[in-house]
Amino acid sequence: MREEQIEKLRGVVRDCVSKHLYSSAIFFADKVAAVTSDPADVYMQAQALYLGRHYRRAFHLLNASQIVLRDLRFRYLAAKCLEELKEWDQCLLMLGDAKVDEQGNITDTKDYNSMYLDKDGEDHEINIISAICFLRGKAYEALENRAQARLWYKAAIKADPLCYEALECLAEGHMLTCEEVVFSILAALFVKYEAENVVETKFREIELEVCSTKSSDKTFCTLKNNTDLLACKAEYYHQCGEYQKCFELTSILLEKDPFHLKCTLVHLAAAMELGHSNELYLMACNLVKDYPQNKATSLDGTFSPGWIGYGNAYAAQEEGDQAMSAYRTAARLFPGFHLPTLYIGMEYMRTHSFKLAEQAKIICPSDPLVFNELGVVAYHMKEYKKAVWWFEQTLSHVSSFLSELWEPTVVNLAHALRKLKRYNEAITYYDKALAISTRSLSTYAGLAYTYHLQDNFTAAITYYHKALWIKPDDQFCTEMVTMALVDECRHGTTHPRGETVRSQLFT
Repeated sequence: MREEQIEKLRGVVRDCVSKHLYSSAIFFADKVAAVTSDPADVYMQAQALYLGRHYRRAFHLLNASQIVLRDLRFRYLAAKCLEELKEWDQCLLMLGDAKVDEQGNITDTKDYNSMYLDKDGEDHEINIISAICFLRGKAYEALENRAQARLWYKAAIKADPLCYEALECLAEGHMLTCEEVVFSILAALFVKYEAENVVETKFREIELEVCSTKSSDKTFCTLKNNTDLLACKAEYYHQCGEYQKCFELTSILLEKDPFHLKCTLVHLAAAMELGHSNELYLMACNLVKDYPQNKATSLDGTFSPGWIGYGNAYAAQEEGDQAMSAYRTAARLFPGFHLPTLYIGMEYMRTHSFKLAEQAKIICPSDPLVFNELGVVAYHMKEYKKAVWWFEQTLSHVSSFLSELWEPTVVNLAHALRKLKRYNEAITYYDKALAISTRSLSTYAGLAYTYHLQDNFTAAITYYHKALWIKPDDQFCTEMVTMALVDECRHGTTHPRGETVRSQLFT
């Protein structure tokens, strides 16, 4: 067979692959490799087998070749076959014995000093060392060695910053803090955990960054409307409690790309917070249809929201041990994710282990929910000045428009101010809480009692009655309204038992 005929058959194989005609590609690649015995043609045949999902046959072909341990591309494709076969230990053996340090530097490179079939391709391809490091990370993660997985993902990015899969695994697996991200544009995946001004600045820089697509500079491109960037912004809005803005943005994004999974998850979370039950039902039906194998912890152990939801379900049933087990599993699997640790602290509070709750490590210092829970801990430990400071920090990290979600924080701040005898300030925050929601027994009772302590018996009686309208059998308000009526008749004599009874309600 002449060389031009062989080259024509190679072109046929490449064309079959581009048209996803893998059986045809396998047939013709086999003939080319049989004629030439050229390593490049053997690799092309193995690639066709891999794409045709004949993983065992492709691995056998590669492993039988004498070049597999000397050429990185052969070794990598053989390891990819083992990955598809879920033979993770064998996959790691195929990739060699290299070591990596904490900074992602490969310290033992003797297995990576092999020849490479297409050295010139490195100018326009992802570095093969980066791909190998990434595959090592996947293998270690599958073997539940997330510490090693994290190091190899970092090594993959260090070898080639364009290896997005490695960065995605680090981000979605909560394996890194924001400070460890080096690359400016891709850092948007992590900015949701930074301070508000840093986040807004980062988004603004990326959105305003413009690059010309032609030498005439008449045509420009920007990432301003990029789906991934906007999905990250939506996640940031959710983190800040801006659920309506988050929901509006994700709704627009899902019209453009209805199968963007990250956006879908954020959209569901925002819909739940806003009480959009119809939207949740429709999305749930679509997810079951489109992703039947995804997002259960038994099928996907690296799905962090699944573990949090698992723990929350047990916590709601007051099954503390099972809840803590789920949260601790999540904390172990996702060391860069702050919510497992936060919920562990909240579970400690539920069981009145306030010291343990206070000591819970917080990874995301800008999350308002973290500040609120620290304020609750301080309040229960009777450190009211500290509680006021934490609640004020909470409110400073949410939008100027306070949604009903943050009404308990406003009430908590009012309670803490009342404990410090800063009654006028407490009344101001009780009024703010009533502007958010008029259905809170605690707000009316706290406001009534504050007026009672100021000897404003008429206002106290009014708000005790409003509290009793919400819960007619509330023992505290029933007793206190009687006391207020008596005190009013006596022209301003405060009942000595008042603060003691009130403390029992609010502590």
